[in-house]
Amino acid sequence: MPINPHGGGELVDLRVAAAERAELRARAEGLVKVQMDAREYTDLELLTIGGFTPLEGFMTQDQCKGVVEEMHLPGGVPWTVPVVLGTTTETAARISDGDEVALVAPSGSIAAVLHVESRYEVDRADEARKVYGTDDGAHPGVAALQAADAVRLGGRVRVIELDPGEFPKYRLEPRQTRMEFERRGWDTVVAFQTRNPIHRAHEYLTKVALEQTDGLLIHPIVGETKSDDIPADVRMRCYEALIEGYYNPNRVVLSVLPASMRYAGPREAVFHALMRRNYGCTHFIVGRDHAGVGNYYGTYDAQVIFDRFDRDALGIEPLKYEHSFFCKKQGGMATDKTTNSGKEDRVFLSGTKVREMLQAGEAPPAEFTRPEVAQILIEAMRNGS
Repeated sequence: MPINPHGGGELVDLRVAAAERAELRARAEGLVKVQMDAREYTDLELLTIGGFTPLEGFMTQDQCKGVVEEMHLPGGVPWTVPVVLGTTTETAARISDGDEVALVAPSGSIAAVLHVESRYEVDRADEARKVYGTDDGAHPGVAALQAADAVRLGGRVRVIELDPGEFPKYRLEPRQTRMEFERRGWDTVVAFQTRNPIHRAHEYLTKVALEQTDGLLIHPIVGETKSDDIPADVRMRCYEALIEGYYNPNRVVLSVLPASMRYAGPREAVFHALMRRNYGCTHFIVGRDHAGVGNYYGTYDAQVIFDRFDRDALGIEPLKYEHSFFCKKQGGMATDKTTNSGKEDRVFLSGTKVREMLQAGEAPPAEFTRPEVAQILIEAMRNGS
């Protein structure tokens, strides 16, 4: 039986019928225009296709307050990260509650119409501390919050048309992943969230999880990330090579998630899990420092936070794993639970060391990353990707 979408209802779809599209587009031309940034646009796409079910638009003040303060929407549905739309004070002054506004994509096209139910401002330092655990502007999520437009607009959205996204072959919507899982006869599906190439430690965790479930969804984020993260097109080549060489393809689906990273650590781990429930997954891998950045979060804070929620209300099971590594003593992958080896027997490389090796055209050891993945990364470094 397919898992219900988050909130227990139907998957949301905000696209207007084809017959209405021309009329709504013509009306939108005469409305006040609100320019979306890259993150807001990726949020719009996920709202549109049901990835953010049960949300039907950008959050109103009451919805945002519930999420920031209580990690629940009004009515009690768990939700941990604000999904909001900003505009300038000057534009907001031209808008009243009950108005419609046109939402403009970064490309310049009119993507949707929002029915304004709420106009509001927030205490950004307070929101940062509650959502990100810090108000330090060096944190990329906090920096984005601080740089956002002053006024937020909340309300339901009707979508005219989205711009085509990258990786169309892998850009499966929640309805499509659900259909694919059903076609394959999978009752249980585990999702793996990633914004990096999959190294041996990640591969090990996904395969341990696959032993407990019928199938694996490798679901990399391809929206906005940090400037020093590996570009999405390079990562996709790595995922393809890894699946072809080292997984049973009958047990793996590769699809992209058009989301932007918040780097909100524990809260974002729950946020990522809820999205994967909408995509039809029953389980979700939560490893070391999920969605973290710098030293803002404890190593396993993103696992502990799940204990604060009612399991039935979340509707997806977190699989909590310790940090894994290649153990020379055992001759294979291990964790602290499965080996008594010392540090000298464990293959561990920092991100800085890996980048230095790749830039020098030197492949990291096979115990750390598969040679096919290393070669793709070396070539990308050489070509300036």
